[in-house]
Amino acid sequence: MNIEVNRINRRIERDPAGYVRSVNEDYIYRLRKITEDIIAHRNEKPVILISGPSGSGKTTTSFIIEQLLDENGHETHTLSMDNYFRPLSEEEKSLAALGKVDLESPDRVDKELLNSQIEAINAGEEIEIPKYNFKTSSRESSGKKFRRSEGELVIFEGIHSLNPHVITVPDEQLCKIYVSVRTRITCGDIVLHPSKVRLLRRMIRDSNFRKRSLRETMNMFASVEEGENKYIMPYKYRSDYDIDTFMEYELSAYRDSIIDQLREMNDVPELRDTIEVLDQLSPIAPEYITPDSLICEFMGNGQFKY
Repeated sequence: MNIEVNRINRRIERDPAGYVRSVNEDYIYRLRKITEDIIAHRNEKPVILISGPSGSGKTTTSFIIEQLLDENGHETHTLSMDNYFRPLSEEEKSLAALGKVDLESPDRVDKELLNSQIEAINAGEEIEIPKYNFKTSSRESSGKKFRRSEGELVIFEGIHSLNPHVITVPDEQLCKIYVSVRTRITCGDIVLHPSKVRLLRRMIRDSNFRKRSLRETMNMFASVEEGENKYIMPYKYRSDYDIDTFMEYELSAYRDSIIDQLREMNDVPELRDTIEVLDQLSPIAPEYITPDSLICEFMGNGQFKY
């Protein structure tokens, strides 16, 4: 799908609050249709896998799907696959400090533990949910016991959740969802690729919550894309549902907080099309971005805790 900058500008100038509301409502509507199907197959597929690249909005989407299922009377629990990473040995920690360990590799996932717990969840058996300490690259005991009751659903959210070499539980027992930005923004001869939207999301998030400069995030862009192309994109065809998380107003919401810093990076050719598109967009004030917006995952002030 493509959307023109002029169309976005017209809708912002006409009714910014109504525009944000209608885009948010459309996203919820699309997720609600998916949850209705999940409910219809809840007995044979009680485990939901949600995958997507960095900046895709998969965390917020997972929370919204959980909320919609809860509201329909089907208690749902969301677990992060990050907690199933293998602990690093001291040698691996040293190599990682030198950038010689692929921290995005699916080999980092403790497949045996993950699949055994998915199978136990399906069977209604008790498990202890693991907890991964990223500061020490080790796994700790969480002390949290969990047993899925009949009719309950469990979401596993993580970048490798559609990889059949990571998840070996039979497909017929799983509901699989792929989440990413799929819309392209057009501005004259420029067609802004969805990956640039996700890059802006990461820049906003990293600046707001990770004390990382825009240039630092940009410097990671190539390696992040390489990992996505190697480990995530090849398996998106396996999804039962494909969700486009692009919010039509989002670049206008980011514009004023980021445009001056981006202009200072005019030495980076990969950003020139993004800067040109932002220059042509009408801004939308932060007060119009309501807490239910998916982009609060990156901007903050949302209804969910991340």
